[in-house]
Amino acid sequence: MDAISQLQEYRLEIENANFENLTDLEDFRIKFLGSKNILKPLFSQIKNIAPEHRKDFGQQINAVKGLAEDKYQSLLKTLSSKEIKDSFSNLDLTRPGTTEALGSQHPVSIVMQRIIDIFSRIGFSIASNREIEDEWHNFTALNTPENHPARDMTDTYYLKNDWTRMLRSQTSTVQVHVMENQNPPIRIISPGRVYRNETVSSRSHCQFHQVEGLYIDKDVSFVDLKNTLLYFAKEMYGNDVKIRLRPSYFPFTEPSAEMDVYWGLETEADYRITKGTGWLEIMGCGMVDPNVLRNCGIDPDEYSGFAFGMGIERQAMRMFGITDIRMFFENDVRFLNQFRSVNI
Repeated sequence: MDAISQLQEYRLEIENANFENLTDLEDFRIKFLGSKNILKPLFSQIKNIAPEHRKDFGQQINAVKGLAEDKYQSLLKTLSSKEIKDSFSNLDLTRPGTTEALGSQHPVSIVMQRIIDIFSRIGFSIASNREIEDEWHNFTALNTPENHPARDMTDTYYLKNDWTRMLRSQTSTVQVHVMENQNPPIRIISPGRVYRNETVSSRSHCQFHQVEGLYIDKDVSFVDLKNTLLYFAKEMYGNDVKIRLRPSYFPFTEPSAEMDVYWGLETEADYRITKGTGWLEIMGCGMVDPNVLRNCGIDPDEYSGFAFGMGIERQAMRMFGITDIRMFFENDVRFLNQFRSVNI
């Protein structure tokens, strides 16, 4: 069969092509449009065509190839629509659907958001800043003496090649940044991760989360602090919660106090986590030391304020009855799955 007759035969085959499925259509594509399609050998036969007909023959080959492309695209559209329609026609709409497995929030995230919501309702806004700090913001501006133990390498994580910078040991650093750049009145909370070089145990960890609060305005008193913390405790744990304030010392507040909530003494774990007292310390607080205000450019003769800071893990332990702080950092899915249905 000569090349012209062969080309006409291919044209008729393409024009009459019709398929019931995509598999047969793919065979058609490979035959006429693939890298080794049957039209390619016809180009090598152009030299056998009379010179005056060679150009016309080459154009005919390209026309047949274009016809094959159009046929393929048309059948592909038709068969694809048909397969989609057939797949839906086979669906059993009465069959129960499959549900995706629900994820769960980490208990620290649950408690952090709850604390933020509680303080947001009484006008506190959220402030955040960097986790790598300098000595001024982490210690000096907060009235921490040069010889204070907290500055030692045994208590603070300093950067290897820069001993003047460290991982922040408290989110009070955020309060310093705010006081340096904002005029009173100031009412903020600063949630975030902090780091301390402590021995890991069931009660403490070398990394944890804090929420610190700061309120500065004219005529702020310790009564305002106490009522704010009482409001928080009731919103967090219920109206029957028991709290107590114990005198304490922090370089950046004066007077200072620690706030405890009653955990209970019903189990052996209760005795261990509260050291046999039934009370769990959840935060430190106090009136902002005038030196701190002065360091940040605020006149202590005109303004006063209070500050507080709490560990979020301690709050989560109290809320969910968790007796070992290490469980928050072990990424045990069995532990995390318990919080799927917890509402913030």
